[in-house]
Amino acid sequence: MASAADQMAANMSWGAFGKAKDLQSRILFALGLLIVYRLGTFIPIPGIDGDVLAQIVEQTQGGILGIASMFTGNALARMAIFALGIMPYISAAIIMQLATSMVPSLEQLKKEGESGRKKINQYTRYGTVLLATVQAYGMSIGLQSQPGLVLNPGLFFTATTVITLVGGTMFLMWLGEQITARGIGNGISLIIFVGIVAELPSALAQFFELGRTGQLQTIAIIGIMIMAVAVIYAVVYVERAQRRILIQYPKRQVGNRMYGGESSHLPLKLNTAGVIPPIFATSLLLLPTTAASFSASSGDVGFLGGLAAYIGPGQPLYLILFASMIAFFVFFYKAVVFNPDDVADNLKKQGGYVPGIKPGKRTAEYLDFVLTRLSVVGAIYLVLVCLLPEILRAELAVPFYFGGTSLLIVVSVTMDTITQVQSHLLAHQYEGLIAKQKIRGKRR
Repeated sequence: MASAADQMAANMSWGAFGKAKDLQSRILFALGLLIVYRLGTFIPIPGIDGDVLAQIVEQTQGGILGIASMFTGNALARMAIFALGIMPYISAAIIMQLATSMVPSLEQLKKEGESGRKKINQYTRYGTVLLATVQAYGMSIGLQSQPGLVLNPGLFFTATTVITLVGGTMFLMWLGEQITARGIGNGISLIIFVGIVAELPSALAQFFELGRTGQLQTIAIIGIMIMAVAVIYAVVYVERAQRRILIQYPKRQVGNRMYGGESSHLPLKLNTAGVIPPIFATSLLLLPTTAASFSASSGDVGFLGGLAAYIGPGQPLYLILFASMIAFFVFFYKAVVFNPDDVADNLKKQGGYVPGIKPGKRTAEYLDFVLTRLSVVGAIYLVLVCLLPEILRAELAVPFYFGGTSLLIVVSVTMDTITQVQSHLLAHQYEGLIAKQKIRGKRR
């Protein structure tokens, strides 16, 4: 027998969506802010020669700048006001999240509820300003190192560039928070999602143009498309995969009635960290490699020039660093998000236990053991999804970023957004049923 919730979920249709006015307004609000974001990716920072910039972008199209531009909706390639994108905020948020598990004062602040969460969010904003300022300053110096790119290089250009780029990042952070609070889905993830999807048609057109001109064989095109479908299927399958640990609750007698005795499950996702490890690994790799690419393209053959050659996309050192960072952040994020001691203590207080496992410390050790094995599989999955397309792209010399990280982000954000839409529709149907029951009760 299907539950009432399952039956309602199965009956959700466009008719139900048409009646959910609140959901419609949320979606329209989110779409409006995302359109504002896309418009901002076409507004260039002042003092840049567009013709020279186009030549530089063409020369570095397949390099690390192409990967960085993917996360900014191609705003970096246009040197727009949103050239830094939302990556400084993501980096600051993850650093703050990791710090809450390492610094006792921040950990205590996290346990204070809403007031503590607001303070942590404020610290995250301060960290975003700091990271964005450092990156914007480095970018302004790199731009001025390009011959003829900056019309009037100097202190004034550096100041205006830093202020513009930092302001753009903070504005994107505000947009993401507004979408999360008043729209639908996670605003920050949707901004990255829209940036990737918006450039996908032109990338696909360029991809098929290679086949038409004979630069890429038909069998290679078919193979890449099959690989993309396989990656999407793998992401959907793994992101929904769970290990359910049976939790048993003992029976207890209150008066003449018996309570409890039921069982439930503790769901543990196979990929606990989601898309955070590849995003954070990419953001860390972009810091040194962006500066190295600028220096190398300006003729510097020193340390930074050699670094740009060794850690470019498809290079062995780049692949090793990328895979190592992904694996590291999978386990680090697991340790931050899931505390087996707290879960075991809560189960013990509620009278729950894992069959065959002693409550307390033994339960915590068992949960940590299970989650560690899941994290190993999750890390292998993320590394394969992110690196296998990267290796094939480097071997086939496809001139645009068609990697697994972008597909992972797009599929994961799509699944999360659809789940939230379904939750709003389900809540709307429940509200409708409750309203009907109240009307019937009044009539009686």
